[in-house]
Amino acid sequence: MKFFKKSKEPKDLKEVLKQFEQLKEKVNGISKGLESLKKSGNISIQKVGIVRYNPFSGAGGDQSFSIALLNGDNNGVVITSLYARDGNRVYGKSVRNSNSEYPLSEEEKKAIKSAMSFE
Repeated sequence: MKFFKKSKEPKDLKEVLKQFEQLKEKVNGISKGLESLKKSGNISIQKVGIVRYNPFSGAGGDQSFSIALLNGDNNGVVITSLYARDGNRVYGKSVRNSNSEYPLSEEEKKAIKSAMSFE
């Protein structure tokens, strides 16, 4: 299997220019593909930040957490799990431009800040 095609030597300037034009088309195609990958990659989760903590002083360890999952534009979600002896509560809040329309706890803010420094 040959990966590289051997091209024949150009005979004259016209053939050289033709090869340059073909190369230019290939480079343009590769550039468009790369731009498409950048755009689609920007919407996937790229940044993660997690903060573990104990919301109830003196009772247990750092079993509660807030985790921020953000894309390249700092949009995504922050999920908080509050662990207590009598049960566990889970909350989710949407994040747009590193902020939420819902009030954020200090731990959630720290998780978002941590995710944003993930780059």
